[in-house]
Amino acid sequence: MKFGIVTFPGSNCDYDAFQAVTDILGEEATYLWHKDHDLQGSDVIILPGGFSYGDYLRAGAIARFSPIMREVAAHAKAGGPVLGICNGFQIACEAGLLPGALMRNSHLQFVSAEVRVRVENSDTMFTNLYDRGEILRMPVAHGDGRYVAPPGVLEELEAEGRVVFRYADADGGINADANPNGSERNIAGIISEAGNVLGMMPHPERACSPLLGSNDGVRLLESILARVAA
Repeated sequence: MKFGIVTFPGSNCDYDAFQAVTDILGEEATYLWHKDHDLQGSDVIILPGGFSYGDYLRAGAIARFSPIMREVAAHAKAGGPVLGICNGFQIACEAGLLPGALMRNSHLQFVSAEVRVRVENSDTMFTNLYDRGEILRMPVAHGDGRYVAPPGVLEELEAEGRVVFRYADADGGINADANPNGSERNIAGIISEAGNVLGMMPHPERACSPLLGSNDGVRLLESILARVAA
């Protein structure tokens, strides 16, 4: 299986994603430059973290207009898997691939820390190797990670099981102390209506080895591999 990892000016997690795919999964990966018009036969697209275009205007707002995003949108519309991590989540929302938006952290400070997230839905192409309610440890690093959406959209996401990850404490409790950015309803990751686009602020590609403090992100990548290969 081939993973296409998009690189925008200012991306800084594309190499992490590449290494996770090639070294941990043992799968093929290629970099896709933001000016490209071809996904080079990629089966799965990763929009990585970073500060695309310096986060000018809004995080992800300029990257949404990159030529490669037309191809990514077409890939998603055709049912192809797209994983947006951190800045990639912001870009996916700006591009209309996911509802809502990512705003400045409620405390107006950049946060770089390990957080815990609870798996809310284990029946997706991205989470099928996890158990519902499982607590994962992953790092976050963002200044604009506060997920917001109109009340009706939030209710729709909840009703359709599209809130995939939620910030939680070590016991699985959902509370303000476990929320690093003030996201509504402690939302850490959501999925598209069709189930093939996942956006999340925590970094699974940086949680792929005990040497990094956690390997809880490995099964997310393996879940994609298992579902798409099938």
